[in-house]
Amino acid sequence: MSPSARPGSVLVLGLMLALLMTGCSLFVSRKPPPTPPPATGGTTRPGAAVGPSEGYSAYGNPEFYEVMGKRYRVLKSGHGFVERGIASWYGPDFHGKLTSTREVYDMYQMTGAHKLLPLPTWVKVTNLENGRSVVLRVNDRGPFKDNRVVDLSYAAALKLDVVAKGTAFVEVRAVDRPDDQPPDPALRLAANRDMFLQIGAFGQRDNAERLRQRVDGKLQEGVRIYEDRNGARPLFKVQVGPLSDVDHADRAIAALAGVGITQHHFVNE
Repeated sequence: MSPSARPGSVLVLGLMLALLMTGCSLFVSRKPPPTPPPATGGTTRPGAAVGPSEGYSAYGNPEFYEVMGKRYRVLKSGHGFVERGIASWYGPDFHGKLTSTREVYDMYQMTGAHKLLPLPTWVKVTNLENGRSVVLRVNDRGPFKDNRVVDLSYAAALKLDVVAKGTAFVEVRAVDRPDDQPPDPALRLAANRDMFLQIGAFGQRDNAERLRQRVDGKLQEGVRIYEDRNGARPLFKVQVGPLSDVDHADRAIAALAGVGITQHHFVNE
């Protein structure tokens, strides 16, 4: 499905050809499967450990790889990894094809694709729009569409209620084991809060104000300075939003690029 390479070597042309033929996230189908997932569907290989304990795959973990001229450097470990962003999903068009680990993609299993995490890595994905969470096994590369952080299997997307919409704001958090993951009260509180794009964080409010003035009036979005007092000293964060949905977020990211700002991440503080 997505590009893979033997450890220590990168064949850019081969990666590009693989993507053009089978990339899971360049030509994503949003058609629901013709039949519902079997009742036995669920987490792949329940009870297995994440990362080195399971053993990283011999395929799909090069030091780096390139797709459409952009270089991605694969992480050595998923330990402590957390990010928020937009999830998409892939299904029938790729069912039965090979993933980057050379495993067969089964859309009825709890799996996913990520650009940077070592393969395989177990992650907990929480839909920040409704508070639903699943634990899945990342065994593929992607998504390579701009502004997307994870591609979900059909089964995972179904449990997170992403199938109909196609996308959702999510948190992706690497976990040590796929089982016995207790609910996170703080994350439940975060669900349904307004989503923002953070474009800077400063120890001095004057620096934050300069960045705010640089973009304010050039975007069709609000720009705020959020004062974070959770640390030893206040941190002044410049944030764009609130963002009502994924389409809104895509427009805001494009507008930021238009004023030269490409470094940002999603928050919902």
